Amino acid sequence: MTKKTLGYVELEWPCPNCGTRNPGPQKFCNGCGAPQPEDVQFEQPAQEKLLTDEKKIARAQAGPDIHCPYCGARNPGNAKFCGACGGDLAEGKRRQAGKVLGAHRAAPAPPKICPACGAENPAEALNCRQCGGPLPAQAPSAPTAAAKKAGSKGRSALAGLIIGGVVLLCAAGAILFLVLSRRTETLTGVVQGVQWTRSVQVEALLPVEREAWLDEVPAEGELGSCRQEVRYTSEDPEPNSEEVCGTPYTVDSGSGFGEVVQDCVYEVYDDFCTYTIDEWQVVDTVTLSGQDLNPRWPEPTLTVGQRVGEGEEKLLVVFETDQGSFNYAPPDVTTFSQFQPGSRWILEVNTFNRVVGVEAAQ
Repeated sequence: MTKKTLGYVELEWPCPNCGTRNPGPQKFCNGCGAPQPEDVQFEQPAQEKLLTDEKKIARAQAGPDIHCPYCGARNPGNAKFCGACGGDLAEGKRRQAGKVLGAHRAAPAPPKICPACGAENPAEALNCRQCGGPLPAQAPSAPTAAAKKAGSKGRSALAGLIIGGVVLLCAAGAILFLVLSRRTETLTGVVQGVQWTRSVQVEALLPVEREAWLDEVPAEGELGSCRQEVRYTSEDPEPNSEEVCGTPYTVDSGSGFGEVVQDCVYEVYDDFCTYTIDEWQVVDTVTLSGQDLNPRWPEPTLTVGQRVGEGEEKLLVVFETDQGSFNYAPPDVTTFSQFQPGSRWILEVNTFNRVVGVEAAQ
């Protein structure tokens, strides 16, 4: 994934002394004259307009500002010497940069209402045009970021409690099921009867329709229609590709300006086709059953172009005890053949009346 720069915007910083919002590149507060703190956090304005001023763009591209190690003055990122005291900036501290501030605010923002006099001001205004007082970051009619965050935290906490409760109930249920399934009772049973069922599938070669990329269609397949679909993505342009970019967002450049970028990839298209090919398909199932200890497989009559497919086997032993009848499914024919009708067996029966173990009675 590649980043594409769309341009640069001017950010804002709130004065910690008087609350006045100031242009990002400005070093001193418009309201009280206090210097911009070294650790001030730049924020997005209500509406972001891409810069056209070449000097501002160059300042944004210079990289994070540098604070002079001697006098603390803030200097452009490409400066070699301090503009205030002339000191060497080689050991200066650069501002932090790279923080994603949010989606690019290109759409017109609602007007700001002055909290002091109630006057309506343009969204980009930092101070009230009527009384000169500082304006909030957003119009009062819109939910504040803090309110959204608090609401989000509240909903997240509630969702967390609900999910936690469900998880606990599921865990408790699983533990209870495990405990009950392991709790067994020993009974003596007599084999009342046995049953078996064996079935086999009959398969035939029939045409079926499949889909695959054109270069993966089997040679014996009959090609149908094709359509263009995205096969993979690439960071670089390729033949038959289309650039797709995400929502633009603003990144703090550490200079009082923000870089507006998009994450982009190239979706590469290819032919995705239908084709017809003969494959073995189940056309019938033949079943044989009995009530003896000699299970047999059915022998279906096959026509030209047919074959015997997979088989399935079901074995069942019915025990009679002083607490009623119980069914047991032996794991294989060898085990099944031991359950002679009338023979006695020791059964391990769990809470759910399932036979979980058998042993011949002495």
